Amino acid sequence: MQAAANAIPVLRFPQSQRAIPRARVPRPTQAYLTPSELLAVLKIARARSIRDWAMILVAYRHGLRASEVCGLKLADVDLRAGSIALRRLKGSLHQTQPLYSHRGQPLLDETAALRAWLRDRIDDGSGFLFLSQKGGRLHRSSFFSLFCLVATAAGLPPGKRNPHVLKHSLASHLVAGNVNLALVKQCLGHRSIGSTMQYVHANDTQAAAACSAALMGLF
Repeated sequence: MQAAANAIPVLRFPQSQRAIPRARVPRPTQAYLTPSELLAVLKIARARSIRDWAMILVAYRHGLRASEVCGLKLADVDLRAGSIALRRLKGSLHQTQPLYSHRGQPLLDETAALRAWLRDRIDDGSGFLFLSQKGGRLHRSSFFSLFCLVATAAGLPPGKRNPHVLKHSLASHLVAGNVNLALVKQCLGHRSIGSTMQYVHANDTQAAAACSAALMGLF
């Protein structure tokens, strides 16, 4: 009887107060540059310095984070073979990808940008591809700052003035170009297709149009 008297009472809540579901907060859409915005950024960067042009173009073309592009070494670039070795972070793939030459748009010619930078680059003995003004490795914070300056001069809104948009831009441009998602995944160095899917923003109209086109091609 004593134990029963000392027992902690069990509170009973009305049904309306139980298991209230938490509202799901929608994931923010990744900011990315339109093709015209990308070209505006590259044009300003080239006018500012060959290094800035080459850095931004390499970061875009291979979907690199700021730390990854700043960590590139001279030995990673093989102009004769036309390739670049990429050591990605955060569990992404380490890869060797071809360098890109764009005959129709000089601002996108990665090979030309790197050749021009390597002619201007002073050998400081550090072995890093992109150097700070004082020599040695360029810190990621400096890349953030220079990209912000270039993006601001190009007239980009505040939400697009950081180098994160370069990786998102490559992904969005490839998806918009109907590149197979497995190939987009490989271009970005993703280990999981789930990481690539975050860049797919299809609506019902686009899905219906793609379905109609596929069926017209089959029947």
